Amino acid sequence: MRRPVDLEDPVSLGLRSAGAKAVLVGTPAPSGLPFDVLESKLRVPSVSPEAVSRTALVNRLRAAGAFPLVIVVAPAGYGKTTLLSQWANRDARSFAWVAIDERDNDPAVLLRHVAAALDRIEPIAPSLLGALRPNGKSVTSKALPLLAEAIASRESQFVLVLDGADLLERDSASAVASLIDQVPPGSMIALSGRVLPRLPVAALRADVPLLEIGAYELALSRREAEILLRTARVELSDAEIDGLLDRTEGWAAGLNLAALAVQTSGTNNGRHLSALAIRGDDRYFADYFRSEYLSQLPSDRLAFLRRTSVLETMSGPLCDAVLERKESALELASIEKSNLFLVPLDRNRGCYRYHRLLRDLLRRELEEREPELVPVLNQRAADWFESQGDAEATLDYSHAAGNTDSAARILSSIAMAVCCGGRVAAVESWLDRFDDDALLELYPSVAVEGARVHALRGRPDEAERWLAASQRGVARDEDDPSTKACISVLRAIMCVDGPEQMLSDAQSALADLSPDHPWHPWALLVHGAAQVLLGKDEPAGDILTEAANASERLGRTESHALALCERSLLAPGNDNEEAEALALQARSLIEDAELDAYATSALEIAISARTLLRHGQWDDARRQLTIAQRLAPSLTHAIPWLSVQVRLELSRAYVTLRDRDAAQARLAEAEEILSVRPALGVLGEQVAKLQVEADEMPQTATGSNSGLTGAELRLLPLLSTHLSFREIGERLFVSRNTIKTQAISVYRKLGVSSRSDAISRAGELGLVDGGTPPAAAVLARDVQSAAS
Repeated sequence: MRRPVDLEDPVSLGLRSAGAKAVLVGTPAPSGLPFDVLESKLRVPSVSPEAVSRTALVNRLRAAGAFPLVIVVAPAGYGKTTLLSQWANRDARSFAWVAIDERDNDPAVLLRHVAAALDRIEPIAPSLLGALRPNGKSVTSKALPLLAEAIASRESQFVLVLDGADLLERDSASAVASLIDQVPPGSMIALSGRVLPRLPVAALRADVPLLEIGAYELALSRREAEILLRTARVELSDAEIDGLLDRTEGWAAGLNLAALAVQTSGTNNGRHLSALAIRGDDRYFADYFRSEYLSQLPSDRLAFLRRTSVLETMSGPLCDAVLERKESALELASIEKSNLFLVPLDRNRGCYRYHRLLRDLLRRELEEREPELVPVLNQRAADWFESQGDAEATLDYSHAAGNTDSAARILSSIAMAVCCGGRVAAVESWLDRFDDDALLELYPSVAVEGARVHALRGRPDEAERWLAASQRGVARDEDDPSTKACISVLRAIMCVDGPEQMLSDAQSALADLSPDHPWHPWALLVHGAAQVLLGKDEPAGDILTEAANASERLGRTESHALALCERSLLAPGNDNEEAEALALQARSLIEDAELDAYATSALEIAISARTLLRHGQWDDARRQLTIAQRLAPSLTHAIPWLSVQVRLELSRAYVTLRDRDAAQARLAEAEEILSVRPALGVLGEQVAKLQVEADEMPQTATGSNSGLTGAELRLLPLLSTHLSFREIGERLFVSRNTIKTQAISVYRKLGVSSRSDAISRAGELGLVDGGTPPAAAVLARDVQSAAS
């Protein structure tokens, strides 16, 4: 069996000759030169046929004739030597190669090897060779000017590669700088290393055309990573390749080590360890980092690396605060200069982060060696971020420190604002940390925030569980009127006991919430919605106007847009102009805040579709209806009044389109919601009336693109994955037979007979287009969360 990864090769891309970093052993080259050189130092390393071709970078180097100097700098394993070797094989110019080692810090040794390498492609003058002959005296002062003159006067274009130039100390580096000044047009000197060579690089950037290639450019693309893994005979799914590329950040050696970890992990039910489980503290990565880097560092720097590994990003002031020391900025700059997998995040080098895999290892070592420091360091970070006004970072580090009180306080204060900013997924990740009934009862303010999010995301069971926990929690604490008022708002949103109780809950909340409280606009919104359900349109309009104004003042986009939509529905039947203007305002808000994938935006989209129909824009209306349908499955009896309103607007649009099947399907969904929440005031009457109208319409043609139920629309994105019916059922918490029945119904309605044909047809109809649609992306996060 072939070895999948050549770990003897530090470049990790198939080089047969290890190159620069080893102390090379060899015999003097039998070249007739008046001095000895090592043949192995002058040989361009051969490249394995299985090495990943770096075509784009090679072409960039081939076209860089105007640059007399190329510097390739990156940590070990990024493929520096491989790139230079592939360049040598494909460039029309002659290449002279010297693999640098520690002995080249004698300038005479370095110059002899440079002269020997150049002599191979165009003979060197005997006078220069003689000047380089060992004679017990310093040869540099005489030979260096002669070598520089020989370089300047060479007739044919060439490239001189000094692979491992970062090993050169001051005198030898100074000699190289003298040679750079004499490079003739069309020729180049290429220097490679793990760190910048000891040259006046800043001055060179100003005075000499300089091409620099670093870790960012050397990182493998997805296609290159896929080729590398396939060559290593590791078959991975697209998701695993993407995840592995993200974890390794394109680091070639890291991808090879990951491939080896997968291959040697054994199997679990016939499958190897998932590539998505690969971490930097895996033994292969740990051995590599320790042998190549960490073992060579002094203890104080190792301690700095370990203790700052708790930080996602680092700056000098932050590290000073966390470590209770000074001059961390200088330490970070020194670490970056040493190329210890530290990634700068801005041009000013003020903010950094560790390579993800290295940070994994450093965090594991911190937890093993100094576990008592982990909460202390995280709390210091939380205190620093709070002093800087960064609430989200404070929340994260408070949680990491085990300071649940602080995390709960901050989460409760920012959750609604972050949701309104279009980042509900971030809020859900914070809420997941509290998903325990005991914790929720201890922190009812968090529980009520979570219940609101679950309700808005269409998860009635979770919403009710979190609501119940918040109610139990406030029963223990009689001194928390604000959370009690929020619970009243949530009860009104969920309309558990009908519109009269909804109205009472909203009024109770408004009596206790200050106008500046984040929940106040929602209290006004549900107060107005309750009036709508009770058929009291005139007071409803006034209250909804107040809700819109309060939402705008506090920057609560979601409630603002909903209040405008509710007012739009209240516009007199003959005043379409006012209704359309209100809906247009809502559309502008939703677009600006990027809330199109939020289920609450479905009402505005459905209203807009009806507006388009009134203006005869039928195709545009159908597209809007399809978008609204994608969002509708997330509108459940968790917010029954809004969910039924959306189905009513969709059904009215389909009645206008004379699409009986689609109208009846949406009305059936509304009736299903009413079966769980029957007390919805005038909405129940409106559903019954529209059902009669739809029933009296003529039968529409089969295969309608709008006849899918909410459950069937939820299933569509998952049908396009590799998941089996059983696996889909597990993620949606239903049985395999239920999924099979829904799939067969989808096939019938779309007029197809197979799963692949159903996806193709759904794409043609715009139900799944351009990859994963916005609503499907939200669903995918839900599925992933449910599966974890």
